[in-house]
Amino acid sequence: MDRIRIYTNETCPYCKSIKEELEKKDIKFINIDTTEYKEAWQDIVNLTGMPTVPTIECGDEFLVPGRDFGNPNHLINVIKNYKEYNYDYARRTLEKVKTLNYNMGQAFQKMDQLLRQIENKIK
Repeated sequence: MDRIRIYTNETCPYCKSIKEELEKKDIKFINIDTTEYKEAWQDIVNLTGMPTVPTIECGDEFLVPGRDFGNPNHLINVIKNYKEYNYDYARRTLEKVKTLNYNMGQAFQKMDQLLRQIENKIK
């Protein structure tokens, strides 16, 4: 991976642990302090809708904790397996929307089942 940027700030302990893990795995990155590069950081927040550090720019993707990775090892696995897309932006967006729609449907079905169980216990 040629281009990895990590948007962090100095008061974030999770940012520090992510950077340490990347260094241990000899993954090179550019650290960008969000307090120094406020305009660039605001552009990323506007794009992702998530003002969360550390946010990692890997190729053309932004990886946000909780949304795209659950822990440092998961992030390292994502980075090591990253590859450029063979599909255009419109096709990738369509597939992501379809996946999101499916996942939301599954979540609502599960919530409906749980609510029915609660209703049955109350009756």
